[in-house]
Amino acid sequence: MSKILIRGAKVLGGEPQDVLIDGEVIEAVGTGLSDEGAQVVEAAGKVLLPGLVDLHTHLREPGREDSETVLTGTRAAASGGFTAVFAMANTFPVADTAGVVEQVYRLGQEHGYCDVQPIGAVTVGLEGKKLAELGAMHESAAGVTVFSDDGKCVDDAVIMRRALEYVKAFGGVVAQHAQEPRLTEGAQMNEGVVSAELGLGGWPAVAEESIIARDVLLAEHVGSRVHICHLSTAGSVEIVRWAKSRGIDVTAEVTPHHLLLTDELVRSYNPVYKVNPPLRTERDVMALREALADGTIDIVATDHAPHPHEDKDCEWAAAAMGMVGLETALSVVQQTMVDTGLLTWAGVAERMSAKPAQIGRATGHGRPVSAGEPANLTLVDTEYRGSVDPAGFASRSRNTPYEGRELPGRVTHTWLRGKATLVDGKLT
Repeated sequence: MSKILIRGAKVLGGEPQDVLIDGEVIEAVGTGLSDEGAQVVEAAGKVLLPGLVDLHTHLREPGREDSETVLTGTRAAASGGFTAVFAMANTFPVADTAGVVEQVYRLGQEHGYCDVQPIGAVTVGLEGKKLAELGAMHESAAGVTVFSDDGKCVDDAVIMRRALEYVKAFGGVVAQHAQEPRLTEGAQMNEGVVSAELGLGGWPAVAEESIIARDVLLAEHVGSRVHICHLSTAGSVEIVRWAKSRGIDVTAEVTPHHLLLTDELVRSYNPVYKVNPPLRTERDVMALREALADGTIDIVATDHAPHPHEDKDCEWAAAAMGMVGLETALSVVQQTMVDTGLLTWAGVAERMSAKPAQIGRATGHGRPVSAGEPANLTLVDTEYRGSVDPAGFASRSRNTPYEGRELPGRVTHTWLRGKATLVDGKLT
């Protein structure tokens, strides 16, 4: 593999530096670097970050290849600056055995656009009744460390306790989709003023908050790790903040769409805004931004949820829940967190690379941009402004809530262990 010299990039948004890549690792970082024969990437004015890591991606394969495949999903990931993604278990068949998680893992290896780390189901068939083969999935070639029934809540407290106890044995983590099912029967959107005016079934904040409260107490009781998926309410923020103040081993994620969009958009009845958990209020959005800035919320995760056209081009009540997010995540974070002064680019690197890699035990990812480290990198043109056009997405699905919206920033290059997966905004 030839050497690559990235010249004049603002590493983590700091002063311009050169970065020399030799094979799979960073050979040197400094000013005035040169290496005869190296491929030169002129990066003046652009920000260089460690490759992004998404702890919450739906790749849909096996079973829903009409929505996404491991190939198309990882191409979308590379386009968005990601070098590793964690693939959720709600596939068909469910990723609740060593065989299924190994299949997904090996597909990721074959395609090579980013590393794919499967997430194992907590319960058999996501049915919430019997623990899945947690140990076997961990011992498999996929080396699963994160377990989730995402899409469904592990609502049985005894099952949740047993899962938390089980994963302690190998340092795993249970990632909970916090949704009390009885409180959200028939829910179509956030419960509040807008749902009352539109006459749509409401998804109350307490349905999320009550599960988070229960699970942080369970994690404290058994001395285990729990991770909260797609946290979305101001009340949830306060519960997580309280739990961390007690020393409970809890981490939490927020999606880009919950940092930007509100339930007011549902007035359009456009199903592209239908998502679980639902878009919340402006007050919730502001609380989430502040919590991400102060570290109460640990990471940004996309919850990339692709759906075919027919599952969204229908009346609101019949539409599937979910949005694609891999290719727009960094732009939304720039708009909501960096351009507002809430986070520096170093803070973005912590929340979108280092910390998610740490939570998921993604070895080799989320590392510093320094000599001797794996060359997992992404280069961002932060001055770019442009309207989102889903026709240009690498994802197989187009269900983005940002179509036609102007967003800042554009990923121009992505390197996975020194191999370019994206060059000048185009997949290799």
